[in-house]
Amino acid sequence: MSNEQPIDVFAHVLAPKFYQQMLAIDPTIPEKAPYVNAPALTDMAFRQANETVATQQIISMMNLNPEDFVSAKPALELCRAANDELSQLVTDHPDLFCGAVAMVPLNNLDGAQQIMTEQVAPNPQLFGVQLFTRALGKSIADESFDPIFATAEQLGLPIWLHPVFDDRKPDNNIVFSWEYELTQAMLQLVAAGIFKRHPQLKIIVHHAGAMVPFFAGRIDAILPADQAQDLHKFYVDTAILGNPTALQLTTEFFGADHVLFGTDAPLGIAPVGASQQILTAIDDMPVSDQVKQQIRTDNARKLLSLPR
Repeated sequence: MSNEQPIDVFAHVLAPKFYQQMLAIDPTIPEKAPYVNAPALTDMAFRQANETVATQQIISMMNLNPEDFVSAKPALELCRAANDELSQLVTDHPDLFCGAVAMVPLNNLDGAQQIMTEQVAPNPQLFGVQLFTRALGKSIADESFDPIFATAEQLGLPIWLHPVFDDRKPDNNIVFSWEYELTQAMLQLVAAGIFKRHPQLKIIVHHAGAMVPFFAGRIDAILPADQAQDLHKFYVDTAILGNPTALQLTTEFFGADHVLFGTDAPLGIAPVGASQQILTAIDDMPVSDQVKQQIRTDNARKLLSLPR
């Protein structure tokens, strides 16, 4: 296999200026979401000093979504500034980061599409946009959000899909709830006909497609055949903290060309994430070296048109 650094398609930051802006709006964020306190999210020197294995990370913002805190106009301004800051982090730390994923305000759909057209598409450091499984009390599959998917398809911008808790549920937990929410969102998107309306759309799902690969039999037996087939159209990362058997099942379900190395860094295993554990799991998969190389780098290069 190549000695090229693996490309981590799903790594997180909490850009410092953006975080301070959000703290000014709601100082209780660290108590509500303790995972934001991980030092490697904001301190890039700490992140690099504690690096366990060299990777090229594509960074996306932790889930502090402006539309949950402010109205349409300030949400747009916060997202624009955050995307500029993400791009600057890539410029300032080329040894850590090779690109970023932009934020869009879902309470300002016109502004979100402007960001995609005017800020993301022309910027070679911004590869796509990040959406979440729910927004503004609705599933991301709600028809009101379809203009975002339509614009992404038109511009050729992949969508990164990240989980959030469903506020209607009283017993959310960080181990299982986000995996359930991802699974539900994938099913809801497929049932809403997302790939029928937008056949060129590319969606990268966090945490290896969550529950979907493990219930392939139920999917085939219960869902309409076209929906079962459409579930195979998602791209997924490898962010399940190891487990080569689960990664093999993931690869069998989505296909070797739809699985991309991604770690959830710097979260999962303190202090900077599970990059080494996940790479070891990929190495231990009973698949060919060619498939391992696809997962480590080649699929990301092809999907995102990255130069070598």
